[in-house]
Amino acid sequence: MNVMRSLRFVTTAVTLAAISGASVAAQQRTDTATAKVSRLGAEPASLALKVGDVVPLKVNAYDAQGNLVPAQLRVSGPRGAVWVNEGQVKGLRAGKFEIVAMAMSSSREQLATLTIPVTVTWPALSKVEITPEPGRLYAGVTLAHRARGTHADQSERRDAVFSWKSSNPAVATVDRFGNVTALKPGTVTISAETDGMKTDIQHTVTSNPVTSLTIEMKENSIRTGDVVHLKAVAKRAGGTVVSDVPVTWSYTYAPDDTIAAPGATGVIDRGLFAAEVPGRYTLLATAGGVSARSVVDVQTRDVRRRINVTGRGGINNVHTSDLWPWTAKDGRDYALVGTWGGDGYAYIFDISDLAKPVKSDSIKIDARTINDVTVSPDGRFGVLSREGASNRVNGVVLLDLANPAHPKIASTFDQELTGGVHNMFATNDHLFAISNGDKYVIVDVKDIYKPKYVSQYDHPESRVHDVWVNNGIAYSSEWGTGVVAVDVGNGKWGGTIEKPKLIATFPTTSGATHEIFPYFQKNTGKVYLFLGDEIMSRQGRVWEGTNYLQNINAKGGPPQTSAGYTHIIDFTDPKNPKNIAKYHQEEFGSHDIIVEDDVMYQAYYDGGLRVVDVSGELVGNLADQRREIAIFKPFDPEGYTANASFVMNAMPWKGHILFTDFNSGLWSAKLEPKQVIP
Repeated sequence: MNVMRSLRFVTTAVTLAAISGASVAAQQRTDTATAKVSRLGAEPASLALKVGDVVPLKVNAYDAQGNLVPAQLRVSGPRGAVWVNEGQVKGLRAGKFEIVAMAMSSSREQLATLTIPVTVTWPALSKVEITPEPGRLYAGVTLAHRARGTHADQSERRDAVFSWKSSNPAVATVDRFGNVTALKPGTVTISAETDGMKTDIQHTVTSNPVTSLTIEMKENSIRTGDVVHLKAVAKRAGGTVVSDVPVTWSYTYAPDDTIAAPGATGVIDRGLFAAEVPGRYTLLATAGGVSARSVVDVQTRDVRRRINVTGRGGINNVHTSDLWPWTAKDGRDYALVGTWGGDGYAYIFDISDLAKPVKSDSIKIDARTINDVTVSPDGRFGVLSREGASNRVNGVVLLDLANPAHPKIASTFDQELTGGVHNMFATNDHLFAISNGDKYVIVDVKDIYKPKYVSQYDHPESRVHDVWVNNGIAYSSEWGTGVVAVDVGNGKWGGTIEKPKLIATFPTTSGATHEIFPYFQKNTGKVYLFLGDEIMSRQGRVWEGTNYLQNINAKGGPPQTSAGYTHIIDFTDPKNPKNIAKYHQEEFGSHDIIVEDDVMYQAYYDGGLRVVDVSGELVGNLADQRREIAIFKPFDPEGYTANASFVMNAMPWKGHILFTDFNSGLWSAKLEPKQVIP
């Protein structure tokens, strides 16, 4: 949970290096100096720059007498619009924005706030190009075209609006979206223009040779969410195949007896079809004036299973953060549980009997928050992340789990990690730790009493939130950058643990990529990345949520609310990733994710625990396809916030599901077997 990025006007929070004319050491003084802050000022008071430009920004703190004083500052700009770091601002997207600076106390109280207007404009375009979809422009056929404008640095102008024109509308017309429809044989030039830059593409339209069209589809009965590959074969009068004619797909729909027909019931995407509600679908293939149809019957995907709570490890005196279970050398099962704003406490639960989790011990470290906890796969060591240490030297704390019920601190490690660690990933030999959202640091933990720095990866102009390592590839979730995949030992892309090497990046549409889980699906051979947004404010939505962020540490405040959803990316080919599906419930927000055996276990914040069927190929919104297996929203009258669900983490464990709730601690649940109706 990253609350400092979630204040109403905060999307990315970083500390400026140039503050009040003071050194970094001066910035790290106690709140005695910070408490004197009366107002803030900026040099310059407003900014004007182009996309890609970097300009300096200095924020000064003043006391009531107008004297410069040292202060702890946080400065933020709209994610994906401006990048603020180390006293510099970079323009990312054209528009009028605001940078917000805040003087903060160690208890996160806002002492002074300053808004700095920023105007970002686009640089001149250097190139415009048109790319048509595959296929030939025969008479009667429509072919989609995409126009793209780039700047001198090859960056794309993402919101460019193009004017389209046909040189000969009698031969072919073009609409405002670049769809070109051929009317009769002849030649035609299609042009696209934006911001004074123009380009064109020529087509020679010929008569449509297609006389027959046949849909090749073996399915005639499927479930909601099942994916059908759409294939149609076009032929000439003599029976030869016309392989280059574009085929347009659509459908008609008749509902079953259980529902009223909704406005949109299915998805056609990338030559795939999936139905979201049951009924009878007629799939239509068209190639010019020739068409074909095929009917498929869609049944309800009924994967529902009852979920029952089996046990609890209640925590209601502080907020609860993460959990990690393991089987220890003594043969018993344990769970390490962290706390958020809990003065550095972590708890150890014996979960051998999931009906009666028993708190066996606690560990206190110098931290305000232990946001993340993890245990090595072999159960040899555990790790606690540190944020808000009293001396502002954070890093990680390694635990010796030889006596699992009562772990002891083996060592601390803070090289390159003093700014705070929010998330981690452990293998048996290495630890990947997020350093203050800037980068991840790789630590050799073969000897947990003497951990050693190995290397780090810092993606340019990007903020990292989480990292997960699979098959020698580190997949990190990096807010507006999206996914960053790095070779850290796989070797296929030339990377090693000592010298990580970038494989690929892929942005999401939300710009709020917070959580990531890579999953290899055996039956399809695909690598799916499940990416969770984190959006802590619902401002601007129909349901705007509560004002809990104004005093999140107060016990008994309003319920927490959030937004965002889970993006599903086909990353089988890292050089050609595809955004294929999502899991989206509008009134709640996504958080941590684990996928196992084609089931997604998701902590969905105020939406509770979500268990979702992710089997087979995926298209569309899984929530609309009746893929939800179970939902549970924890509640506790004695919770830190009473009866408020805010699930932080969830994972399967030996036939059960373990999850932590921000307000009520550790929970264990179990799915009942699917009832078979004779």
